[in-house]
Amino acid sequence: MRVARSLVLVALLPLFAACQLLDGPRQSAAHVGQTRMQGQLTAADGKLLFQPCNEQRSFVVNDTGGTSILQEAASLADEQGKLFADVRGKITGNQLDLAQLYRVERSGTACDDANFKQLILRAAGHGPEWNVKVSGKGMVIDRAGQPPLALPYVEEQLGDGRFNLSTEANNRHIELWVAPQRCVDSSTGAIEHMSAELRIDGQVQRGCGYFGGSRND
Repeated sequence: MRVARSLVLVALLPLFAACQLLDGPRQSAAHVGQTRMQGQLTAADGKLLFQPCNEQRSFVVNDTGGTSILQEAASLADEQGKLFADVRGKITGNQLDLAQLYRVERSGTACDDANFKQLILRAAGHGPEWNVKVSGKGMVIDRAGQPPLALPYVEEQLGDGRFNLSTEANNRHIELWVAPQRCVDSSTGAIEHMSAELRIDGQVQRGCGYFGGSRND
């Protein structure tokens, strides 16, 4: 019975994918004229510069959205590490008018993340290690010492930017609760724009999260 049930779930995944993809990249009125960008942050002459991935140009960051990116970058900066930023804003001349900060982290390779554009959401935490990757095909849950779980899900909007992803597949009750709240990764120090809580069969694990390239909230 367990094997048959798993096969049914695999067969259903394309149907869930079709439903999820209909709710693909969307742009609210507040984001008109703005662009989601990823790139490197550097400091020069008392200013913060943003260099988009795979570009040579750099833009002076103007924090019009009050994101506190200057303070966030200063708290993560060190002599060896490169700072990666995932932001939304508008480029005018040599200036980036920054409206939203999705994450800042020490990384020299994040620009090469081939899966970012397909992701709707990524959430992760520690003690024990766990991460969830959500796309139009479903969500994949990885936990330390456990085999990966690939499952369909239902999203419920809760207001104030909060939402809940849930599934009852494979006789497991799994929920991922997400809220728009500054969150610091306890292991890497990375700063992300959402807090996350993974609940599996009554067990709760907390962490941080951010929207992938398939979601423009």
